[in-house]
Amino acid sequence: MRRSHRSRTRKIGMPPGALVHVGEVRTSQAEFSLLRYDSVQLFEQSATRLSGLDMHRGEHDTLWINLYGLHDPAMMAEVGRAFNLHPLVLEDILNTDQRPKLDSYDGYLYFVARFFSYDKATMAISSEQVSMIIGHNFVLTFQERKTGSFDPLRERLRTDKGIARKCGADYLAYSLLDIIVDRYFIILEQIGDDCEELEDELLRKPTTAILQGIHKLKRETMELRRAIWPLREVVNALIRNDGGFFQHATIPYLRDVYDHTVHLVESLESLRDLLAGMLDIYLSSISNRVNMEVRALTVVAMLFMPATLIAGIFGMNFRDMPMLRDPDGFWFAMGMMASIAIAMGLIFWRRQWLSQH
Repeated sequence: MRRSHRSRTRKIGMPPGALVHVGEVRTSQAEFSLLRYDSVQLFEQSATRLSGLDMHRGEHDTLWINLYGLHDPAMMAEVGRAFNLHPLVLEDILNTDQRPKLDSYDGYLYFVARFFSYDKATMAISSEQVSMIIGHNFVLTFQERKTGSFDPLRERLRTDKGIARKCGADYLAYSLLDIIVDRYFIILEQIGDDCEELEDELLRKPTTAILQGIHKLKRETMELRRAIWPLREVVNALIRNDGGFFQHATIPYLRDVYDHTVHLVESLESLRDLLAGMLDIYLSSISNRVNMEVRALTVVAMLFMPATLIAGIFGMNFRDMPMLRDPDGFWFAMGMMASIAIAMGLIFWRRQWLSQH
């Protein structure tokens, strides 16, 4: 995070489109991955420079280039020159703090989303930016590091399973988007499991550690909300297909992704409501515990109050008092104290004032 702040400081005063990496450097060596395919054949290649890739493609070929590592502005400038990308697009790709959005340019779409991962041990999420350029016969993806998130799609393309090889770049873009959205379901499921565990512990015995866990998950769900809500609007914009980058046959698949984003929003709001309810339960439990302790102290004080009254009466400095010189006066007073305390204890017990439930 500090590196991000320093990078933003370097951008102050620079012209729009200046290529400065904003964010954490997540990989030491940038790497390109290329897939070029049609319904008959597939070509795959990796290189550390764009110039090392064979980007010559036929009329019906679909080209997918993925770049791991966004910390090299010179490499990003090379990609921009090769595909005639707008300087503002390159600037946004290098700025890894972007919220999900969709921008339309002449000849391509620029799409931004976020990949999330969840650490169950610390109940914390981490995210990285995924940028995508969608053209009529090519797709460019930019990731901060190698995560293997898109490997299932690569394997489907290699084995020619499904219809991905028979469709164009629009279906490839849909498949990538579908993987990104499906990842959110995994994260929400993991957070939901931790919420249920916290709720069980909360009902058994509320502790400050549980309260800290609730607040931590509330912060993480807020972070997810800032990514999921804009993503729904992005998918809705893709469905409108104003630029004509998606074929008519691909639109139903995009509608399915939109339904998934709606489901994500509903699931996320349910989690937020659950966490808010857990916080109310914690506060109620603590308040109930304080009430029980105050009630116990009150009962003890009331049991000793008659004894204090009797001792006060017999301690008055009058010269003539009943039983003052009686040999059994002390034991009579103690018996009165004990009898009244026992009687009051029985009354409290019958009225369940001594019960903890």
